[in-house]
Amino acid sequence: MFKTILIVIVVAVAALLVFASTRPDSFTVQRSIVIKAPPEKIHGLINAFTNWPRWSPWEKLDPAMQRTLGGPPAGVGSNYAWSGNGKAGAGRMEITDSQLPGKVVIKLDFIKPFEGHNTAEFTLSPQGEGTEVNWRMFGPSPFISKVMGVFVSMDSLIGKDFEAGLANMKAEAEK
Repeated sequence: MFKTILIVIVVAVAALLVFASTRPDSFTVQRSIVIKAPPEKIHGLINAFTNWPRWSPWEKLDPAMQRTLGGPPAGVGSNYAWSGNGKAGAGRMEITDSQLPGKVVIKLDFIKPFEGHNTAEFTLSPQGEGTEVNWRMFGPSPFISKVMGVFVSMDSLIGKDFEAGLANMKAEAEK
């Protein structure tokens, strides 16, 4: 009986690993919102990390989180590092492209709880009397991410945070 159970477990794990290997080599998470504010105002909220506490969904995860700002106060080269509890983790962001009023691209390096190297991109497009803000994060899916993705997708992990962040950004920009 024990041998049969062990064989079933080994076969199940092997099947899981084979299935995981067929998963995509990259991921994308994307959310959008229309904000009744000019693109320039919204761009300023994204382009300077000093403004992120006003809207970022992750800023309140750990009240004791250590933050370090570097580079210029805004735009290309501006960077932000954080180190916090298990929820906040640790990592670094750096603005690699900034085009007023339509785009901000950020290199995003996670250190804890899992290492990851991704890109976050905000695009701002005039939409009637407001601005459509599109927040997209994309990057590679290493094998461990593919295995985790069998049980929970990056979209379900991060999508709600993007929605909360965009709602916060809308509230801040529409003041």
